[in-house]
This record gives sequence, structure tokens and C-alpha cells, in this order.
Amino acid sequence: MFESAQPLREEYAELEGRLADPATHTDPALARRLGRRYAELTPIVTALADHERLTADREAALELAADDPAFTAEAEQLEGKLTELTERLTRLLAPRDPNDSSDALIEIKSGEGGEESALFAGDLLKMYSRYAELRGWKVEVLDSQETDLGGYKSVTVAVKAAKVGSPDDMPYGVLKFEGGVHRVQRVPVTESQGRVHTSAAGVLVMPEVEETEIEISDDDLRIDVYRSSGPGGQGVNTTDSAVRITHLPSGIVVSCQNERSQLQNREQAMRMLRARLTTLAEEQAADAASAARRSQVRTVDRSERIRTYNFPENRIADHRIGFKAYNLDQVLNGQLDAVITALQEADTAERLSLAGPA
Repeated sequence: MFESAQPLREEYAELEGRLADPATHTDPALARRLGRRYAELTPIVTALADHERLTADREAALELAADDPAFTAEAEQLEGKLTELTERLTRLLAPRDPNDSSDALIEIKSGEGGEESALFAGDLLKMYSRYAELRGWKVEVLDSQETDLGGYKSVTVAVKAAKVGSPDDMPYGVLKFEGGVHRVQRVPVTESQGRVHTSAAGVLVMPEVEETEIEISDDDLRIDVYRSSGPGGQGVNTTDSAVRITHLPSGIVVSCQNERSQLQNREQAMRMLRARLTTLAEEQAADAASAARRSQVRTVDRSERIRTYNFPENRIADHRIGFKAYNLDQVLNGQLDAVITALQEADTAERLSLAGPA
């Protein structure tokens, strides 16, 4: 039934051999890339082996049942397990984003709503940071522009898994559906009349890309240095350590000022640039694809309003899939599993519909 998966088993065996070779680990980037693919294939190969074993056991039970009816119940039980495993394998084999096994960069920017929007951007950062903590992931702030009240005009963080895992356990594969406009409805701390205001913040989720995975020519870069500044223009250091990098062919601009040295800020800015260029290439590929093959669950379009956080009703609503729950306080405390699971299930259903029968 799953004969077409044989090349994956052969690739898995090859990866196993390469990862067992000490020479592979002299190149950390190569070892990480092979490790990501190995982790992606492990659940598939394991499920294929289980499927073969259950199929053989069921056939043996059916043969025995012909002479001894006592084996009929066992055959039926194995049939149920096999049906469940077949459905799981079909989901595992559906085409998916090759970046799902990557760590992630999340950029949050305030939008409509002034200071209230900046405070909401800070709330989103706390929400993702707590969710990452619950999953055992590490969050690293790459760049931030804070406001006087403690909000963020812009903040970019890296979310990294403790170890390479399956795509459904890796930061980008889990968090990519968070990209878009997040709208908040509440009484701002700056509101004296107690009126509910609506404001928004934009989220962009990008895969963390290894330096060896994308080629960027130095000739395509314009690098400017300037003095870092904090809230209200307050100087945070007295040297020109902040770095702004412009990628001339695409017009993408990234900047970083959080680190103390110009070299560190440049390294962090290049991480953001690699992620942005990868995301741009994916957007261009999606635009070139036919409308029928575009996922209904959008991943990186920050112009699309995807979710509303309604404080007076303690309600969270994801507009792409019709998800609604009345536990906003828990969600903002990092309990995102329910909405993320719903988004993943919608994405799986879409990928299966595009893949067709196994």
C-alpha cells in the first residue's frame, strides 16, 4: 500500500550511516541538517515497520481463524489497529513544508493603536515566550525597540528547540501559523473614560536558516552603523555599535542594536536577513503556484487579520478556521495548544486533499 515510501526508507538508512560516521560531525552545520531530516523521517519509517508487522499479524490471525474461531476476535482487533495506523501514515506522508523541522524567528511589530498596540506587542511576546518555556524551547531576543510604557515598537526573537525533533515538535513547524495581524479589543491603560479600543500588532514567523543553506553576496549588502538608542531616544551606549543591513536586490532592511559590539549585532542582523530572504523566496513561489494549491491556513501574510483577542469577553477567535474559546487569560499565559492543534489539523486536512490517495 505504501510502496512509494520505499525511497524514504532508503534515505533513512543512508542518513543513519552518515550520522554514525564521526567525520560527519566535524561539520556541525551538516550534522544539524542531516539530523533534522533524520528526525523528520523517523516517525514515518517507524510507522511503516509497524504497518508491515500488523499486516502480517492480521493475515496470520485470519488464516488461523479459518480453523479456530477464537482467532476471529484477534483478527478484528488487529484490523482496527491497522486502520488507525494507515490513517496516521497517510498524514505523515502528505507533502509538507521542508522548513517545518527548523527553529524559528518571530518578529512582532506594533500597528494601529499607538502605545496600546505596542503594549499588545509586548503581551504577544510574553505569550510566545511562555508557550516556548512550556515546550522546553529557548527564546533569544535578537533585536527590540521598546517604548516608554514598556511595550514594543518592534521585537525579533529566535525560538530554538533543545534538540532536533519531528516537524510537529519543532518551533517553525508549530508556530508558522501565527503569522498575520493579531487584533486586540480592550480598555487601554491610557484610556481614562473606560472605553474599549481596538488595536493590532503584526507577527511574522520565519524559519531559522543556517549560513550554509543560503548564499548572500557581500556585494549585495549595504551595511550602516549607528548609535543604539532606547525608549524615548535615550542612549543605551556611546559607540556606533548598532548595525543596519540593506539587501540591495530585494530591498529588505534589517537592523540590530541589542548586542554590545558591532560584530555581534552584525551576526544577529544576518540571521534575520537569511530568514527574511528564505521567507521572500517562499512567498514568491506561492504567488507563482495555482490558487488551488495555496494553503487555506496562511503562514506569513502579515496583512491578513487572523485572530482577535477580546478582553471584555475573555475570548480568543481565530478567523481562518472558525476557532473560538473563552480562556483568553490562559492563552496569554502560554496555553496555546488548543488553537495551534486546530490550525495543524486544518493544515493536515488541506495537505491531504492536495496529495490525493496514498
